[in-house]
Amino acid sequence: MAVVTTDTGGGTMRRPRGVVVRTARDSWVVARRNLRRMTRMPEIVVFGLLQPVMFVLLFSYVLGGAIKVPGGGYREFLMAGIFAQTVTFAVAGASAGIAEDMTKGLVDRFRALPMARSAVLSGRTLADAVQSAFVLLVLAIVALLVGWRVHHGVLEALVGFLLLLLLGYAFSWIGALIGLSVRSPEAATSAGLIWLFPLTFLSNAFVPVNTLPGRLQAIAYWNPFSATVQACRDLFGNPGVDGAHAWPMRHPVAASVLWSLLILGLFSWLSVRKYRNAVG
Repeated sequence: MAVVTTDTGGGTMRRPRGVVVRTARDSWVVARRNLRRMTRMPEIVVFGLLQPVMFVLLFSYVLGGAIKVPGGGYREFLMAGIFAQTVTFAVAGASAGIAEDMTKGLVDRFRALPMARSAVLSGRTLADAVQSAFVLLVLAIVALLVGWRVHHGVLEALVGFLLLLLLGYAFSWIGALIGLSVRSPEAATSAGLIWLFPLTFLSNAFVPVNTLPGRLQAIAYWNPFSATVQACRDLFGNPGVDGAHAWPMRHPVAASVLWSLLILGLFSWLSVRKYRNAVG
């Protein structure tokens, strides 16, 4: 693509603009639109915060005394799983938001504008990532109040939160594909959540994996969700190291990055392809 600019002599000249720069600019415009909508409807953020906070309180005070974790308290074991569950459950919001845009004709108006087609999806997922970062910040404060602590340095903790945001961003593209594949926001919300429950509970998030039946242990160890949870526990200095025979548990940071990038690459490609077919 090229844009026309005026030179000092009063004529015109053509300046090339890269596709990547154009897509990034258009994506940020769409992201700002979605972020502005969130600020005008604060109940979206408020209810998005209530669920993970309730999970923290219920698991900490109701189940915390019943689950024994070697090497530390259950609350510190729990928090990495709650953090990861929070960013992945944002998939439902991404699914419903994109489905709503499709059904209300907003995408048709975007299509009439000179903008990158993929920006509609990348802008939505970027806005979801910003919202997830805010939710994680509030949730971390709540976790500190109930006894969670970071025992390693600040840099390691920041890396852990970046891994969480990367996982959430990758999963938001799964939500985008779901939102493009259903006919209503209500169906998108249900479809965006139903598969997340077995994914998050069949993992190392809430109980030590060695308490699961033998065949389920292998699934839990190779679950991409488990890799990010284990990486965060290592980086935060929290208890929960198990499954040393499984490669994702022995190298959780590398496994977390690889799983997230694989999911991101596959589902962003599928989502953009689905979107282009849907809008013609």
